[in-house]
Amino acid sequence: MGDVLAGIHATWEFDTDSVLIRFERGIRTPRLFQSLRERRVPHAALSSVTLTPGKRGTVVLRAVPRPGADPLLEAAAGQLKDGCDPYRLVLPAERETLAEYYADELRARLGPEAGEPADRFLVAAPEAPMRFKAYDGRASFDGDRISFRWFWTGASSEKWKAGDQTFPVTELSGVEWRSPEAFEGYLRLVPRIPASSDAATGTGAGPAATGPGAGLLTSTAPAQPMEARRARADQDPAAVIFGLGYGPVHESLPFAAAVLESVRRRHSAPVAAALVSAGRRDPADIAERIRHLGELHQAGLVTDDEFSAKKAQLLAEL
Repeated sequence: MGDVLAGIHATWEFDTDSVLIRFERGIRTPRLFQSLRERRVPHAALSSVTLTPGKRGTVVLRAVPRPGADPLLEAAAGQLKDGCDPYRLVLPAERETLAEYYADELRARLGPEAGEPADRFLVAAPEAPMRFKAYDGRASFDGDRISFRWFWTGASSEKWKAGDQTFPVTELSGVEWRSPEAFEGYLRLVPRIPASSDAATGTGAGPAATGPGAGLLTSTAPAQPMEARRARADQDPAAVIFGLGYGPVHESLPFAAAVLESVRRRHSAPVAAALVSAGRRDPADIAERIRHLGELHQAGLVTDDEFSAKKAQLLAEL
């Protein structure tokens, strides 16, 4: 399309295959927008486009991303307020006709996959290195490792005993972010649990996470609830806690999204390998492939839908 639509706090530039969202920098612009600066959203990352009445003589054009397409929204897990939604463009009501035109243009460019969850991130995550100050420590991420350095004024005795922490991305399965605007906000790193550990304990992949903590790549489900297994965030050396002025949304959420994208990218190779058939039809080989696929499924590296589809494909080769 090659056109530009300027709204309040942001400008959308329409290209043939994507929308470039540029956020304004100003005292009234949400700080999350200022932190993000700009985002390129491929049409393939969108599921729908809406235009609704806004407040005080405005209309709101919103591009609705597909589930799993944007690491920022996956990390946010539905906790962002409307005013901080980077996919909303607020316009004066007199521009409603123009906004409807662009909404129709965008809808016409959505493909048949728009109604399906994305199998990979299609919108780029904020880039490392990144850091922010939490209440009990300082968190930093260099693209490969996350480090927590505790403050003697805020860290619990449990964290002091554990010492400063460093977590390689390759040893993580995801990240939990609970908004600092909610009670007891925190950022927690979730360790990767090998498939062999699940097999030894008789556990398997749990249900998809929703709400706070839905930005996980894997979810194992031992008999006791997750809350019973984990220490409180203020006592967990794999977590930093927020507070008034500590871990604000515009710092901690992009951090969580960058970590989540890096974890997903590191784990994508084994997942892809598990989903590619070598074309052999020997029954023993098919059985071995199904067994290996089951291990990846238990480890959370393959979704339920991917497991079912690939298993049916393998069985069809017998």
